[in-house]
Amino acid sequence: MTSETLPLVSSGKVREIYDAGDDRLLMVTSDRISAFDVVMAEPVPDKGRVLTAMSAFWFERLADVAPSHLVSTDLADAPPWAQRPEWEGRVMLVRRCQMLPIECIVRGYLSGSAWKEYRASGTMHGTALPEGLQESSRLPEPVFTPSTKAEGGAHDENISFARAVALVGDDVAERARAISLELYRRGSEWAAERGIVIADTKFELGLVDGELVVADEVLTPDSSRFWPADRWQPGATPPSFDKQPLRDHLDALDWGKTPPPPPLPDEVVSATRSRYVEAYERITGRRFADWPGVGSEG
Repeated sequence: MTSETLPLVSSGKVREIYDAGDDRLLMVTSDRISAFDVVMAEPVPDKGRVLTAMSAFWFERLADVAPSHLVSTDLADAPPWAQRPEWEGRVMLVRRCQMLPIECIVRGYLSGSAWKEYRASGTMHGTALPEGLQESSRLPEPVFTPSTKAEGGAHDENISFARAVALVGDDVAERARAISLELYRRGSEWAAERGIVIADTKFELGLVDGELVVADEVLTPDSSRFWPADRWQPGATPPSFDKQPLRDHLDALDWGKTPPPPPLPDEVVSATRSRYVEAYERITGRRFADWPGVGSEG
């Protein structure tokens, strides 16, 4: 089967999804990286493997909170046409889900778009918060703050829980909120013991035979805001454990943050890779070098 005839279902900024037959999909995570909604020309080596390895770790560790769509990360379990050496360590064979039309976001700290809203109106997703909070303040308790899934290049829209209920129904919305909050609580406690603050994160949930399952990626540096605990304090934004070297480099350039992206120096690519790898190793306690395919591409 040639690359032109592979059963591609969808292609995003980071992943390609293929039809693997038997009501299963094959997700292949690339090393592409984006900043300011622009995909860079240079990949970050092994980034896709970090995201795959970390998601697999969390799917297993949090399986008692909710089942996942993951079947296997072993390339040998993929269809024969997909058993390409360059895909080793970056594939997930998964059950096909009916994905919810909402992003299941949980915020434990006031940052990003939530901080902007609070600064303007004292609210977060339309709900009043206590006065006197600062940027990066820890919230009194984690909050489920869903958003819509944007289509056609538009940005996601923050919505109220009532709007989420209108989109997916009361029972599904309540269950999605409970699962998301518990996933965040368990994951953030685990990470905190390893010196990492998970400020907020985004989960993708879907239905398989009427049961809600966790899908896509879980608690990775791409779906979450990871901060080093020793650098966190209210009133400032700590450096993040993901694209910070890339963002810092781009911020220092005279670039309009629109395509085409500027070329990236090797040291920026290397520093960004190191951040992803460090996040994986600190959280999992495992050596990234032991993950399949690492170092196989030179």
